[in-house]
Formats: sequence, C-alpha cells, structure tokens
Amino acid sequence: MLGFAKKLFGSSNDRKVKDFMSRVQKINALEAKYAALSDDELRMMTDAFRDRIAQGETLDKILNDAFAVAREASKRVLGQRQYDVQLTGGMILHEGGIAEMRTGEGKTLVAVAPVYLNALLGKGVHVITVNDYLARRDAEWMGRVYRFLGLEVGVIVNGLSSGQRQASYGADITYGTNNEFGFDYLRDNLVYDRREMVQRGHHFAIVDEVDSILIDEARTPLIISGPTEDRSELYKIVDGLVKTLIQDKSTYDLDEKQRQALLTEEGSERIEQMLEEGGHFAEDTTGLYDAANISLVHHTNQALRANTLYQRDKDYIIKGGEIILIDEFTGRMMQGRRLSEGLHQAIEAKEDVKIMPENQTLASVTIQNYFRLYEKLSGMTGTAATEAQEFLDIYKMDVLEVPTNRPVQRIDYDDEVYRTYKEKNQAIAMQIAECHVKGQPILVGTVSIEKSEQLSELLRSFAYEVEISRKPKPEYVGREKEAQKTGDAAYDIQTVKGKGIPHSVLNARQHEQEAYIVADAGLPGAVTIATNMAGRGTDIQLGGNLEMRLSKWRLDQRNLAIEVTPEAEKAEEERLKADIAVQKEKALAAGGLFVLGTERHESRRIDNQLRGRTGRQGDPGTSKFFLCCEDDLLRIFAGDRLDAIMRNFGVAEGEAISHPWLNRAVETAQKRVETRNYDIRKNLLKYDDVVNDQRKAVFEQRQEFMDSNDLSELVGEFRNDVIVDLVDRFMPPKAYAEQWDIDGLDEKVKSTLGLTLPLHDWAAEEGVSNEEVEERIREAADTRAAERLEQLGESQMRGLEKQFLMQMIDMQWREHLVHLDHLRGVIGLRGYGQRDPLNEYKTEAFSLFETLLHELRHNVTRWLMTVEFRFEAPPPMDMPEFKEIHLNPGTGQNEMANPMAQNPEGQLTGDDRSKLPVELLPAGWERTPRNADCPCGSGRKFKHCHGALI
Repeated sequence: MLGFAKKLFGSSNDRKVKDFMSRVQKINALEAKYAALSDDELRMMTDAFRDRIAQGETLDKILNDAFAVAREASKRVLGQRQYDVQLTGGMILHEGGIAEMRTGEGKTLVAVAPVYLNALLGKGVHVITVNDYLARRDAEWMGRVYRFLGLEVGVIVNGLSSGQRQASYGADITYGTNNEFGFDYLRDNLVYDRREMVQRGHHFAIVDEVDSILIDEARTPLIISGPTEDRSELYKIVDGLVKTLIQDKSTYDLDEKQRQALLTEEGSERIEQMLEEGGHFAEDTTGLYDAANISLVHHTNQALRANTLYQRDKDYIIKGGEIILIDEFTGRMMQGRRLSEGLHQAIEAKEDVKIMPENQTLASVTIQNYFRLYEKLSGMTGTAATEAQEFLDIYKMDVLEVPTNRPVQRIDYDDEVYRTYKEKNQAIAMQIAECHVKGQPILVGTVSIEKSEQLSELLRSFAYEVEISRKPKPEYVGREKEAQKTGDAAYDIQTVKGKGIPHSVLNARQHEQEAYIVADAGLPGAVTIATNMAGRGTDIQLGGNLEMRLSKWRLDQRNLAIEVTPEAEKAEEERLKADIAVQKEKALAAGGLFVLGTERHESRRIDNQLRGRTGRQGDPGTSKFFLCCEDDLLRIFAGDRLDAIMRNFGVAEGEAISHPWLNRAVETAQKRVETRNYDIRKNLLKYDDVVNDQRKAVFEQRQEFMDSNDLSELVGEFRNDVIVDLVDRFMPPKAYAEQWDIDGLDEKVKSTLGLTLPLHDWAAEEGVSNEEVEERIREAADTRAAERLEQLGESQMRGLEKQFLMQMIDMQWREHLVHLDHLRGVIGLRGYGQRDPLNEYKTEAFSLFETLLHELRHNVTRWLMTVEFRFEAPPPMDMPEFKEIHLNPGTGQNEMANPMAQNPEGQLTGDDRSKLPVELLPAGWERTPRNADCPCGSGRKFKHCHGALI
C-alpha cells in the first residue's frame, strides 16, 4: 500500500524537490533581464539588495533575484551556468538543509548562490572544506565570482598570523577547514584582549562533504593543550616490558570490534612481577594496583593498546621522525593531531622515535557543539542518506536528494568474494591488466597505505595474458551453440602478454602530488591506486583535466624562460581541448572509468564515495568490489562461517562466489558497525552537552571580564561572598557561641583577606551575633581594599583586577577539565550499582562546577587582598610562535623556517628582503604578471608571494 502511495504521490523528498524546481522556473524567467545588464550594473545589484534588506525585506523575498544575479556572474566570470538542479541544491542550502548530489554535479558551484545571498547581511558566511588545498582552491576559484559582485573573500589555512586571520574573518565570505575554525574558536577564548580575537560570530555556514566533517570527524573532540612534565623514560621502560609480555597471547584479550585490549589475570600478575623486579613501584608499595602506582597501570594499558591495536602504515606513518596519524575515512595525514591520555607517547615509544611530552587540556569542544553555535547550518555531499537520522537528531538538518542533471549510466556489479588475500589480489591484478590493455581507465580503492603499497608491489612484476579478440573458426561460423560447447578450441583467440603494469599510487605519502595524479586518472588505460583520499573533493575527468594541464604548461614555459602571452595561452588551450576530446572518446569507447574496491569499508558511505568517482554527468562507468574471508570486516563479523561455506561447496582456489544475497549480508555487517559508531558519537555528545553549558557560561563570563574596564563592583561582590562564606563556615548561624571555631576563622581571615583582627575579643563580647562579626570583618576588608586602591592608583588597580580575574578563571577552568576527564573515565562503574552513569555524571559535574565558582571567588579575593606590589619595568613579552611553511621550489626547504633557503647569499633577512635582486629569482619568473598565480605552486598570487620580494 505504501509503495503504491509513493508511486502515486511521490516520496517526501520528491515533493520537496518539486517545490524547489517550481521556484527555479521563476529564477530562469529573470535570466534575460540580468543578462542585458552591463558588468557595472550587475555589480551594483549587490548594493541594491543590501538597501532592500535595510528597508526590512527578508532574504527569502530577494532570493529569486539574488540567485539570478549570482548565476549571471558565474556565466561571465567562470563561463559556467548553474543547472536547474544546482539552483535547487542552492535553495536547500539556504534553508539550512543538506543537499545530497552525486559526484560531478558541481557542488562547489552549487554553493555560490546561497553564499552570495546570505553574505548580503554583512554578518559573514563560512564555507567549510575538508582540507587546506580545497579551501585555497575554492576561495580563489569561486572568489572570482564574489569579488566581481563586490564582496570580499578570505581564506583560513594553517600557518596564518593572528592579523591575517582577523582580516579573513572580517571578509564577507570565509573559506577554511573545520579544524581551523574550531581551533580559532577555542583560541579566541584563551586570549586576554578582545582585539586579539579573530572570529566575529557564527551566522551561517555551508559544510562541504558534510558527512565527513559532521559524522566521521565528530568521533573525537578538538583539543588545545599545553605540555606537562616529561615522562618519556617511563614510556620506554613499560613499552619494553609489554613487548616481552605480549609474545604470549594468553596474557591479554584483544577485541577488534570494540577496539579494546585488556590484560588477562595471568598478564596482570606477570607485568606486576616484571615491574617489581625492575624496581619501578613507588616507595612503600607492594602491588601494581596500589594507589601510588596508578600511573604505572595507565602506562601499561596504553602500551598494550599501542602494541596490539595500532598498526604502522594503517593507523599512522612515521615521517621526519614523527608519528603522523592517518584519517581512517580519508586516508590523509592528520598533521598536528595527537592521541590523548598518553596513547600517542606509547606509540612513539613502540616505534623508538622521540617521545614528546604529554599535554594538559587547556580548552576543548566537540565538532557537534562547535557547529551547533551557528544560527544556520547547511551542507552538501554525495553520500548523506544513510546517516539522515543522525543529521536530524543532532543538527536538526534534513537530507534532500537532488536528482542528477543527466541520467546515471554507471553499472554496479555484485561483489566477488574469494577465500584468501592471495587469490583476491591475483584476481584484482588480472582485472587491472584487462582494463589497462583495452584502454579503460581504472581507479583502485584500498583501505590503507600498507594495502595500496602491497598492491603496487604486485603490479610491478605481475605477468599477464589478456584476451583482446575472439572469433569462431571457419568451421564453427553460424554454429554458435556448438562452438560454446566445444570451448576455446572452437575460436581463434588473440591475446596480449606483458609483465608489469604502469600505475600511480595516491596515499598520504604522495599527498603533495594528489592534484596531478587525479588529473591524469581519467586518461585511457591509466591505473591509479588510491586510499580513501581519492574519494573526497576530487573529480576524475575522462580524457584529462584541462585546468591542471594548462597550469602545468604555464609552469613549464616559465621554467624555460619563455614568456606566456595571452595568444600563446589561448592556442595551447585550444590544442589541449582537442587532445582531451580525443582521449575522452577513447576512454568512453573502452567503457568509461572502472572503479575497483579492494575491500569493503566499515561505512557504506565510504564505499558509495568510491563508486561515485565514476559515472559523472551521464558518462558510462563500472564499479565492482573484490572481497575475501581475510578482510577485516568479513573476518570480524562472518569470516570463519563464510570460509567454511566456501570449502563445503567445493569452491576451488582462485574461484569467487558472487550473489546479491552476499551484498546484503555485507551491508548488514556495515549497518551494525555504523550503528555502533553512531552510539559512540551520540554518547560522546550526551556527556559533552553537560560540559557545553558550563563551557558557554565560562566563556561568556570571560568575555564580559575582557570587555569591561571596571570590575571593582564584581570584585567587591566576590569579597563580600567570601566573608559570608567564611563566617557561615566557622560560625554557623544556629550554633552556640561555644561551638564557634574562632581560631579557624582567624587563620582564614589572615590568609584570604590579609587582615589581623581581634576576632577572639569580638566573639567574647556579651550577646554578639555572627552577623555583627561578619559586618565588622566586611568593614575592615573594605577599608583595606580602599587603602590598596589609594596605594596603587585607580587605573593600575582596575588593570590588576582584570588580569587576576582572567588568569584565575583560565586556571580554574583547566583544572575543572582535568577533573571532568578523570570523572568521565570512572563514571561508568556507577552502572554496576544500578545507577545511570549519565545522570551521575551530570550531578557530579554540576557539583564540580559549583566548586569552581567557589574557588574562583576565594582565589581572586586572596590574590587582590594579600599580594605584595612591586613596581618594576615589565619583562619583554614573548610573541607566540607561528609555524609558517613555504617550500622553496629549487631546494624544497621551508623558506619561512630557514632564511638561507630563501636567500642563498645569506645577506638579506627581515625587512631587507624587499631589496632582493631580480637575478636571484629562477629564470623567467620576473616576467610573471603581478596578479597571476606564483610559479612556485604555493597557490598565492605572485605579488603576494615571490613577487613581493622584488
């Protein structure tokens, strides 16, 4: 019945998209009107829209006109006109939803119209991308449209100074990565002067590849941390002991599903004995689990996890003597990201590289709670439908699937399942050879760097024989059935033999060459082996990428000192277009791009992303996954059963089984993993929501302190609260005078208020009440505060009050985060007592927060009332260090870190670099136009890069 109703009335998605498409027709009707305007008249429409908004019109009222203007500007600047489906996607983004659009549908261009419309409010629009490369590329590419319409565009990438960040956030539109935006938010809440803050609010954000950022990355929070004491020697000692211990597998239990490793009872006894024999226990302790040895337990557990759960070239790589984590979803290096709670140090000890000190959390926020700061949030991706419920539950965002501009012609074959890795890899290599010989480009997706390099090694020496034609022998012409029964003997078969298949490898080790490798992946016969990094923000165009080939030609010409004239560039562009058209026809004739998955990922979205690389814009294409019983997903969930079934059915070596039921079984396993991961993220969010309310309160209070020039009233309230607190504590309201603790009160009044008062005499007076004593202490404290104010002067005292308050709230918040981390680690044990750990966490966290506020009042009052002032010249301020990276094209060294890399003569540094002689630039670079891209490949304009030095 439901199926019939859906066919009759359409799905909810279809009805919503239909409504948007009807509005698109109204936008199309305006196209001729704006096409008739001159460039200046079109640009002036921006001011006209702003005037209409100032007069009270809503964005929805001017949407049709604004979208029509943005489309016309795109046509003139980029030579690209948004399709109707792209405008539909733009309206979904404007309304705060998620537009699911297939690969090749031009999602980057989809964002232009809604970004332009929302930027008219002047509150800033943030466009979030998955990496710095895409942020730079899109800011430059789409920025041409925005600048044409009179809007400013900024970009936030790693290595910018505070001033550069402020300028970028001050622009109408700001591009950047989720990490940069999140860390800037945290840093803004650590500065001591509002002028040092870089962000100006959270009005509207469009998240590109929204599922990757808001789902995959949301499993771990963003953390800003500072170093603690160095314990590197202890990590090395414990790592050596654990490596010896785990040689006996009975000493630990490994749960790959839950990613946990725990010592067995035997393992605990043996490690305890080894630590005791090595003299590593604290003094006067005899057991590993004594309170004083709790850090040894922690180090042992982390060393066990590092040695059993984390694998080199899968979870991390070693580069430049450092452990660099690999993003399991994108396959990219996560520069600067470190595992917390000593796990990263345990991995460094395991690999015998330099152990960096552990870090203390200074500020943290989850991805979910950062993006929920935005008044309006939207996103776009090719794969969001499988996580639609999570987007709705956490971010209140609806997922709408936008139809393709042209019908999809991709063929998705059933998975082929083999028994062993060896059989599967041989089948994969044979499939690659067949595609390569017939001129069909093939993209091979692997799940890790290690697997991609193993396959690359196999292809280098793989011997193959591929059939290229098969014709029936003369005696079998017209007798097809008989020929089929006879087999190969009835045919004249022509084959091609060869050894070694040329290919490119794209993984985190080749991160820098990504754009060039992807640009050539659509050439006839091209073989590209890639980790998941090829599934995000990349567009494989059959026949080659015109923009990348033209860019490479420009660079070659400049390196040869040949001047690039507009005429020469135009001629080369026409030649390249013709060549690409020829190559595309060859690739299409061979069947289009073949996508081969070497393993199923634990998330269906990642598999769908890989499939989505082919069949763009109505092109033909093919996808197939090759699996085996030894793959992680199958091995964990059904490997033994499946292997037994294949043996019982007599599946020979090298043969595969393939059936739609198998596909469904694999998808069921993936759904189970996705559900578990969603539960992890949801659980993380529930606990962080408790902290988030406290975080907001502290950050808002901190900003109030920062903005105020006179905090004397607040300091007076703190002082009064402390006095009330002390008197209530040592002279309880309903207690008899004999029960008062005057000695304790006297000691606290001296240490907290810096006052020596005759409290014993006051307490001995006939009929004196605690309220009277409290009032006398308050008068004495107010008098001392007034004396100190007179001693210091109004402006200096106000400055000290502000400084003490800011420093103390930061210190208290850091300690509070440590306490919450410890609480989070043990609160699960309350479940054994039939108590809900989450409710217990809320109660305990609230109690800890009350303690924070109590200690804040006491500590600020103690500092301001007891600190001795000395007037000396202030010490020189150390400027924070920013790591800026710009590689010299000739040497590959970082010019920012090493001036000699930039200036071989070593004579010109600092401001003198503006005098750099033209002769020191590579040949031909001096003729580069000021507004052209710098030939060094940095992505910046020449005048802002090497051109700034001459």
